[in-house]
This record gives sequence, structure tokens and C-alpha cells, in this order.
Amino acid sequence: MSKAYQTNRLLGHPPDARLLILNADDFGMYRAINEAIMRTLKEGVVCSTTLMAPWPGAAQAMQLLRENPEIAFGVHLTVICDLDKYRWGPLTPKEKVPSLVDEAGYFYNEKRVTEFLAQVNLAELELEFRAQIKAVLAAGLKPTHLDWHCLHNGGQDDIFEMTFGLAREYGLALRIGGPALVERLQRQGLPTNEHDLLDSFRIDLADKPARYAQMLRDLPVGLSEWAVHPGLDSAEAQAIDPDGWPVRYSDFEFLISPEARQIIEEEGIILLNYRPLQEVWQGK
Repeated sequence: MSKAYQTNRLLGHPPDARLLILNADDFGMYRAINEAIMRTLKEGVVCSTTLMAPWPGAAQAMQLLRENPEIAFGVHLTVICDLDKYRWGPLTPKEKVPSLVDEAGYFYNEKRVTEFLAQVNLAELELEFRAQIKAVLAAGLKPTHLDWHCLHNGGQDDIFEMTFGLAREYGLALRIGGPALVERLQRQGLPTNEHDLLDSFRIDLADKPARYAQMLRDLPVGLSEWAVHPGLDSAEAQAIDPDGWPVRYSDFEFLISPEARQIIEEEGIILLNYRPLQEVWQGK
């Protein structure tokens, strides 16, 4: 039985169906991202988002989720900061998680991920991950899944295993990527993304709309996930995120475009969020 057939079967779709999760990462980072994500969810083709509980925009994002309970969202577990001018730290008191913060008391910068992983205390990391999940639940919200910010598959095996345990404990699905993990989780009867996770920050800005359009037309059978990062081109965004805002704005423009919706309809692509995956995960 092919992997594609197994995942499609578990989710109740034909074996030749092309399934796509368009997940808007970084909900809660700052206002211009929150506003863009809401527009792509309501006006565009985005079907899911993931919330960064420690960031200053999280309170607004949580309020938006309370006002729109139909939106499927996950917890974007965050212990890495990818912005130089806009930094934040853990929800857990810093004295309880010293390995999670740098000399200035903030999350480690993305440029220091290798250094962070070499010294991070797994128990402290689990404490912070739990704090982020519990903050979302305490807000009266019901997430569908977990994923990581700037740590693909958790960054290393022990972090993945710990996070997988949290997903099972809290009744959530988990974003994964890579053949080894796909095969392992599918052996347990769990539906997963089956292809390489697309990170929109890795796509060249030159001719990006055309590249997105071609990738939609070439989408393979089975379940794919694109981690997209919509944002507006506001003065706030340009000040906070001088390198990232053009990427985010280019995502926003395509994801609300008539062209994106037209191609998806023409190609018969089925857009999903993590709710159907979560239902199967909860039953296993």
C-alpha cells in the first residue's frame, strides 16, 4: 500500500486525491502579521494557522481566534527568535529555564540555533513547551496540532520525541517532514504530511507568484503542507522585520489572489486543515 493511499484513506479521500494544508505560521508575532493572516483565512486560500504564545501579538491573535472559533489553528512552539530588532523570551520564569535564554535574557537568535541545541536542557524545554500549550488552553481555545518555529522536526531527535509525547498527551496532531518520520508515524496508523514541507522563506522572491502557481499545478498525490508566512507591508512590519517583510507580503498577495483560488479549483486540489488529522490521531 502506498503512503499516499494510506494517508488519503485515513482521511477519507480517494487514493489519487491531492491534499494540501496551507498553514500560516507566526500568528501572534506582531499586528501586521495577525491582520494579514486573518485576511488570508477569510478572503484567501489559507485554511490553518499556528499561534506563537510568547510573542507580544499573541493576546490580539488569541482574541481573534475566540471571535472566530471556526478557524483551525495549532501551537507554534517558539524558543528561537529570528528577528534582530524585536526579541522576546519564555513564558516560564527565566530562572527556571536558564538554558532557553541568551546573555540578554531573550530567546536565542536564529543565527545561534546550533549553539542553542548544543546546550539546551530538555526538561527546561519541555517546561516551556507545556507553558505555551497551557497558555492557549487557558485562553479557552482548542488547538489542532503542534509545530515548531525555526526548528524543523524539533531540531534534534530528543526534542522531537518529547514534542511527540506532548502531542499525544494533549490530543493534538504534529507537523512532521522527511521520509523517516513519515514512515515511522504512518506505521502507527497516523496521517501525516508525506512530502517535503514547503517553507515559503526558502522561495526566491523573483517570479514568486509564478513559482507558487507552478507548484500548485505540480502538486503530488497525497498530503502536502506549505508553511506560508503572510504579512502586510506596513510601517510597523518594515521597522520590525526589515529582511522578512518582503517575503511575508509576497505570500500575502498570492494567497488572497483570484489566481491562487482558480488554480486550486482547476487542479481539483483539496484544501485541508489539521482537524481531520487530529481526529485520527486522537483515535490511535
